[in-house]
Amino acid sequence: MRTGDSTIPLPSVLVALIVSTVTTSATTAEDLSGYSGPDLYRAYCASCHGVEGHGDGPVASSLRVEVPDLTQIAHRQGGRFPADQIRKIIDGRTTMPPHGTRDMPVWGGAFRAAAADAPQGGAQADALVELLVRYLRSIQRE
Repeated sequence: MRTGDSTIPLPSVLVALIVSTVTTSATTAEDLSGYSGPDLYRAYCASCHGVEGHGDGPVASSLRVEVPDLTQIAHRQGGRFPADQIRKIIDGRTTMPPHGTRDMPVWGGAFRAAAADAPQGGAQADALVELLVRYLRSIQRE
């Protein structure tokens, strides 16, 4: 595909399309209010990190960085699950290479946008991030 004089690689177009579809699907607070941690993970994380969290989602091979295995977070941290650090990565306060470029959305921002019109929207967004953190803690493996 060509735009002007520069070539846009097909994987980049595919990633942009998938990310755009996922982020536009979260348009109202009601869309997310009934989600559980596993539901949020499947909707927002599995395309890159894989259904079971091993970094093997359908989009992973088209990214420029290796997608981490989320079941090994605690193992990589000496057996301790760093909930505060994970919360900051999800909500955008700490950037990681695949999330830091903003090619991929930071889910805390997407949750805040989805809850913008709701009373206590910020608290709802924080609660959604917390559901994801708890889910990630639950899938840790040795």
